[in-house]
Amino acid sequence: METEKEVFYKAFLERDSSFEGVFIVGVKTTRIFCRPTCPARPKIENVEFFPSAKEAMLNGYRPCKVCKPLEKLGNPPDGIKQLLKYMEENPTVKIKDADLQEMGLEPNQVRRWFLKNYKQTFHAYQRMYRANSAFQRIQSDQNVTDVAFDSGYDSLSGFNSMFKNIIGTSPQKSKDKRVINVTYVETDLGLMIAAATEKGICMFEFADYKLIDLELRQLGEEFNAPLIQGDNPHFDTLREQLNEYFRGERKDFNIPLDLAGTEFQKKVWLSLLQIPYGCTTTYGKQAEALGKPSAVRAVANANGKNKISIILPCHRVIGADGTLTGYGGGMWRKKKLLEFEKENMTTSH
Repeated sequence: METEKEVFYKAFLERDSSFEGVFIVGVKTTRIFCRPTCPARPKIENVEFFPSAKEAMLNGYRPCKVCKPLEKLGNPPDGIKQLLKYMEENPTVKIKDADLQEMGLEPNQVRRWFLKNYKQTFHAYQRMYRANSAFQRIQSDQNVTDVAFDSGYDSLSGFNSMFKNIIGTSPQKSKDKRVINVTYVETDLGLMIAAATEKGICMFEFADYKLIDLELRQLGEEFNAPLIQGDNPHFDTLREQLNEYFRGERKDFNIPLDLAGTEFQKKVWLSLLQIPYGCTTTYGKQAEALGKPSAVRAVANANGKNKISIILPCHRVIGADGTLTGYGGGMWRKKKLLEFEKENMTTSH
């Protein structure tokens, strides 16, 4: 049977991102510590593993300049943050390579960052952002021609073509069209993807979740709506309440939700809200609370399909024997969330 060190070392060699947050690697020969996905390749006898960066530093190691283990996972560099803020404040402006250079950004680096973190090109991200802005303006009864030219298009036909390609209908027919807005949210546990309709948050998942693409596709099918990169008022509430949660100041979320699932699944997901902060329950007890004591497997199945992490706290459900069971965001995140809540039980309000 493999030792913990062998398991960690194998994950390190494979640059396995699911071990982010589980361990930090200390390289004895250089006295540098790295995250699990670092490209460094020291021999097994030259490494030791720590539970956190703090432990590594207490043992005399300094952070690696390549993988930057002290940076929040998925946290954009300052230049990208400024670019995203600029886009948020100027959603109709088309940003070209020359504009990026004026901002002190190297266009190729911007392209690489968006492909790696957002899985799309910067220009595709921009197009969706502008389409979303245009859609919202048309929804508020603004003139289509004005919106088209304000969006940087020289012709109405060019604007119409872009709009129809992304929204799925012409601007003139989009008044009753529903869309799902999608954005990325930085958290203490890594980058997350949030999706929202006009009614509320319909998805909040870790960006590195293996089934994220499938979930996004299912979301579009269930709501019969296109997924559009862009802003939504519910995202502001989400970020605000999430920051309060991670500061240990919030126990419960009261953000509007728009659940996509069967009636049974929705009952199971909403029952998660009855599990007190800092506490855990089992699938069996959850099934009993729902009045369906024999439906343990069905309840566990429904929990596994919960698309709204943290807010609907499926991390608080554990195995009957007290062990941590499956969690889409990774077992290390489930463990961290439970430890965090337990530590903050008395300080939260």
